[in-house]
Amino acid sequence: MNPKIHIRQASSGDADQLWDIIRQVIAGGDTYVFAPDSNREKMLAYWMDPAVHTYVALIDQSIIGTFIIKDNFPDLGSHIANASFMTAPTAAGQGVGTAMGEYSLEEAKQLGYLAMQFNIVVSTNERAIRLWKKLGFEIKGEIPGAFQHAELGMVNSYVMWRAL
Repeated sequence: MNPKIHIRQASSGDADQLWDIIRQVIAGGDTYVFAPDSNREKMLAYWMDPAVHTYVALIDQSIIGTFIIKDNFPDLGSHIANASFMTAPTAAGQGVGTAMGEYSLEEAKQLGYLAMQFNIVVSTNERAIRLWKKLGFEIKGEIPGAFQHAELGMVNSYVMWRAL
């Protein structure tokens, strides 16, 4: 992990920087299910919902990434974590995704989860797939045409999972 990267729980004071990252990441319409024109209120309500654990990754006090951990499903499926990750485009290649991924796995375990599952990893998001495989995730299923890619049209998505 990059020793310059610090990860902590997000606070309400982080909202502006979180929105800036979220806005940039979803604008491409190529990795997230959220509409590229989703507004600040919608996205921050989702990302900072009290029912989720929200974190930020920082370098020199600037937020360069964020992730959430939550129950994948309610009640009898709540022992499996789900997580979502976003890295500021300007921080690409600095190990932010790896640092957040490693941290999230340990944190999810500390929170009492037994495994982590991603329900929709876009098949064309090769960078994410490589990262998750490197961190021990396996592709457990493929869903045809599950994602409406802004440039490529309908593409498949993967369900990825790993035990904690």
